[in-house]
Amino acid sequence: MTRTEELADNLKQINERIAQACQKSGRSDSEVTLIAVTKTYPPLDVDLLASLGVKNVGENKDQEAREKHLAVKSQLNWHFVGQLQTNKVKSVVKYADYIHSVDRIRLATEIDKCSATVSKKMKVFIQVDLGGDDPNRGGVVGEQLFDFAAAVSALPNLNLVGLMAVAPLGQAPTAAFERLSQIRAEFVKTYPQASELSAGMSEDFEEAISFGATHLRIGALLLGVRPSLL
Repeated sequence: MTRTEELADNLKQINERIAQACQKSGRSDSEVTLIAVTKTYPPLDVDLLASLGVKNVGENKDQEAREKHLAVKSQLNWHFVGQLQTNKVKSVVKYADYIHSVDRIRLATEIDKCSATVSKKMKVFIQVDLGGDDPNRGGVVGEQLFDFAAAVSALPNLNLVGLMAVAPLGQAPTAAFERLSQIRAEFVKTYPQASELSAGMSEDFEEAISFGATHLRIGALLLGVRPSLL
């Protein structure tokens, strides 16, 4: 089996599962955007995915994303989905169309400032903290969300499009996504223009769909299990 055939088969199975999950939830699969998270995989894989109809790719490390963006020939939407350090923002805004992990005012203001230098209004998701024991996952805690959203919305070079979250490790994703759905329901009453929801990865995207996810960040299920780093 060629790499193109392997990716095509994986993509077909994922799209079928997305369609089934949407049907089960009374949603249209046209409401759901698949983001192929291509970290550690070569630019060729990105171009192959584009030839198969994938339009959105995600990366979580600036150096890899920057180099890959230059090497990839296809026109795509680039999503930065990892935790972002402020000293990397100047680089990231040059190639990213979306940033999914905005969770600090210092980060938001840096994205705003750097976006202005490239005449871009950056589309951003606010990352919500759903709990868990991993402080490296980041996110805004619930009671701070509305104040933070007001600050983000006031920045002229940011376009707040929605919320993003990662299900906590060691907890049932269904419960986490149910909490996220409740948070979002209240959030869109104040910010109706920010109705997108970035949630769900290879192991839990069907649960995320059932609770309203509009953007799925899928890597291993599409591209294969990444080798363990020694």
